[in-house]
Amino acid sequence: MLRNPGVELFTKTLGIAEPWFVRKVEFSHENRRLDVYVDFRRGAKLACPICGAESGVYDTTERVWRHLDCFQYATYLHARQPRIWCHSCTRAGHGGVKTVALPWVRPEAHFTLYFEAYVLALAQEMPVLAVARLVGESDDRIWTIIHHYVDEARSKADFSDTTKLAVDETAATRGHNYVTVVADSEHKKVLFATPGRGAETITEFRKDFVAHNGNPDRIETVSCDMSPAYIHGVQQEFPNAKLTFDKFHVSKLLGDAVDEVRRAEQKKQPELKRTRYLWLMNPNRLKDEQKSWLSTLSRQNLKTAKAYQLRLNFAQLWEQPKEFAKAFLDKWYFWATHSRLEPVIRAAKTIRKHQAGILSWFDTHVNNAILESMNSLIQAAKHRAKGYRTTRNLIAVIYPLLGKLDFNLPT
Repeated sequence: MLRNPGVELFTKTLGIAEPWFVRKVEFSHENRRLDVYVDFRRGAKLACPICGAESGVYDTTERVWRHLDCFQYATYLHARQPRIWCHSCTRAGHGGVKTVALPWVRPEAHFTLYFEAYVLALAQEMPVLAVARLVGESDDRIWTIIHHYVDEARSKADFSDTTKLAVDETAATRGHNYVTVVADSEHKKVLFATPGRGAETITEFRKDFVAHNGNPDRIETVSCDMSPAYIHGVQQEFPNAKLTFDKFHVSKLLGDAVDEVRRAEQKKQPELKRTRYLWLMNPNRLKDEQKSWLSTLSRQNLKTAKAYQLRLNFAQLWEQPKEFAKAFLDKWYFWATHSRLEPVIRAAKTIRKHQAGILSWFDTHVNNAILESMNSLIQAAKHRAKGYRTTRNLIAVIYPLLGKLDFNLPT
């Protein structure tokens, strides 16, 4: 075993300062391990973590922390963590004995700050189980790090400049388990995520929003889908906000109606089988072969082609000047409700019921595009991880990925 190689090097790279110093370094090639021993000078005066007053050491406890690997060797820091008797706190009635804060670790942690910063950086790029394998720790310990820093960073987040919100759901697991995600659509960051997709999720967000200096009365617009639960929640908790129904979800409503017509018609028209995406994709995204096939089908007297044409006609709404939008929507509604296509008629009536929120887009020009792209990243992370054991873990991943949080860690 080699002793004391590079003591000065480790003193500098660890960033420690007097009265702390690296006392010795032990290296074991057989155990693939490097142990760095840190100590404080005899007679040192150390600061109280409560009031900052300096006092002499009362007693110490031996501690060990996992640090960043040095080359391919696991590295550990050893130190005596001191306690002091703070006379200032004693006089103030706050008790005398205090554990001194160490510059390289947070209280009660098993890892150094640099190690935890490395883990958080990895967790934003790869599944937690893969991170655990890479660093040689259990995934439970990695989750403990992530939850701690997410909770701490969110406790310091400030929402006072938020005026525009976007609300959407994302699937947490297979079945009907969802997470509601609320984002600041102007600053493009997730503010809040919580299990469920009912009106109570908006109530929970409002409480969290106020706790982070957000002012509900300053919210100008909220973009969401036409879920009755979200509508009720927004109207109840953000009564001053202009509710705008997301363009994507309105288009999806009509796309679902077209597909319902197709599935019913294909029983007598087998050529419609396996053509679902031809009718749902935007024409400009189709390949030449797909365009040709769609053109051939559209020339036939098919109910699906008629429903498809109504969907394309509706898409022209967003190109209208504001002053003509209401008249355009009224005319389209007349065509749709006289189409004799029941799925299209149902969709048209839903659109008429929510037309105020649809037409408000011409004033707000907000939508859930930012949340749709965020949802893609969330689902991609979930797919790479092959799911998460708990919804709490999924939410904990969403914040580092999309919350633009400040973890205040060394880089």
